[in-house]
Amino acid sequence: MEHFLTHAEQPVAAGQARRAGRAWPRWLRYTLPGSWVALLFACLAFTPSLLPRGGPFQGFVSGLSAAIGYGLGCLGAWLWREFADRPARTPRPRAWQAFFITGGVALVASLLLGWHWQQRIRELMGMAASGGAGYLLAPFVAAVVFFLLVALGRGLRAVARALAARLSRHIGPRAARATSLLAVVVLTALVASGVLWDGLIAMADRTLAVQDTLTDEGVVQPRTALRSGGAGSRIAWDSLGREGRNFVGRGPSVEDLSRFHGPAVKEPIRAYAGYASAPDAEGRAALAVDDLERAGGFDRAYLLVATTTGSGWVVPEAVDAFEYMTGGDSAIVSMQYSHLWSWLSVLVDQERARESGRALFDAVYERWSRLPPAHRPKLLVFGESLGSYGGETAFSGERDLANRTDGVLFVGPPNFNTLYRAFTDHRDPGSPEVEPIYRQGRIVRFSRRPGEDIPPASAPWGESRVLYLLHPSDPITWWSPRLLVRRPDWLREPRGADVLGGMVWIPFVTFWQVTADLPLGMEVPAGYGHVYTGEHVDGWAALLRPEGWSPEQSARLKAQLRAR
Repeated sequence: MEHFLTHAEQPVAAGQARRAGRAWPRWLRYTLPGSWVALLFACLAFTPSLLPRGGPFQGFVSGLSAAIGYGLGCLGAWLWREFADRPARTPRPRAWQAFFITGGVALVASLLLGWHWQQRIRELMGMAASGGAGYLLAPFVAAVVFFLLVALGRGLRAVARALAARLSRHIGPRAARATSLLAVVVLTALVASGVLWDGLIAMADRTLAVQDTLTDEGVVQPRTALRSGGAGSRIAWDSLGREGRNFVGRGPSVEDLSRFHGPAVKEPIRAYAGYASAPDAEGRAALAVDDLERAGGFDRAYLLVATTTGSGWVVPEAVDAFEYMTGGDSAIVSMQYSHLWSWLSVLVDQERARESGRALFDAVYERWSRLPPAHRPKLLVFGESLGSYGGETAFSGERDLANRTDGVLFVGPPNFNTLYRAFTDHRDPGSPEVEPIYRQGRIVRFSRRPGEDIPPASAPWGESRVLYLLHPSDPITWWSPRLLVRRPDWLREPRGADVLGGMVWIPFVTFWQVTADLPLGMEVPAGYGHVYTGEHVDGWAALLRPEGWSPEQSARLKAQLRAR
């Protein structure tokens, strides 16, 4: 907010232009305090974050940071003037000259350092180096974004001033200015969060709901009775949604499993309820479990409850690996709770994820617990990203996880996961946040590379195991509003192997940096960011411990999944 309570603008002008009596256009006038803070924030936005960026996207982030810095600088200058009871002063030409010289040098240095850091991040992740020409677009994109956001702020300021002028006819000038400022801030917040944001989410939901009616090329309605939407299913094929049809229409066949294992395999069972299959979460859960029971899912050796991401996506590498490792003697049940993309669901669909995860597991457990203990399949739980959040909500803690399941695999957990945060915050002293140890790893363990020893390797691990997979470079795991004002342990302790040591915590800036990384989480190679392809194999091997399974089989299966 740019000195709302002053009546004079601070023109951006060099010495000669002012001496010639020429003024810059009003829309190019900026305050000096705001410009200094904007420059600082713009330069800091070039510091390394978790994932590599292209030039245009880096420019957007830098422009956003600069606009935030400009607003904070103007607000700080106004507060200082109010407390000091001093009027605004026009800066001397030399002050602007110093700013332009310093700013030019600082921006060029930041651009060069930023490009260097981006190459380093790409090297850590085994990515090819990017050309420097594209990165030169960053300052131009940043300037456009900065200008537009400041113009928006000035438009709001003009509204506040007009309102203050009207109110001053009835109350004192100071009260009128304060009241109008408060009114504009509150209304802007309400519009941004309640109208604009909700409207955008609703529009995205409607758009993606239409896409949910589509079916991907190569996916056809199954004829087998072992899949939802197939022969004898209680769930209509058209109600499964796009990702539901992908889930039941794909996966390893008996022939695929036979080529991997030999002839002693079974056809896997997959049950799924789409968002349109029933009107609410409990209805969808009951329907999915009914279809699971119809297909004989409770007669298999292994039963997996998989909580989806927002769009209804069931991570294919994870469930395929599970079926290969169990030789097809398995059943998987899942259901959809939203249409939104995973990274957007993390921000807005937490309640539906919680409700869905709890409803599905409770419905499965209620049927499973009725069976004689000797005839129960091994009960496992899987969730990735927001699916791990939904999967957690059915349990109260580590003992509950161990008592009611035979194994749990949670992958790329969001930072706000209740149990994940509890385990991490109360980790054993000396263990890092990027790979914590909780109560000597008796039930719950964490791993960055599950194909290696899962710490603490020397301590016993119970029969019912809970395993979290997480990458130091995964923004889904580390994003939190607390980054605004608090340095996290993962930036206080030694960095993970795929995070630059030069990444440091900067108030406000780091939060926006990690926020900007969220949509990039799937744009990096496997083993980094939010891409866990292949690591599911090692995770299931640690939990299931199938008889006769070898590291060579794990390597073969990982190569097969990654190649696909």
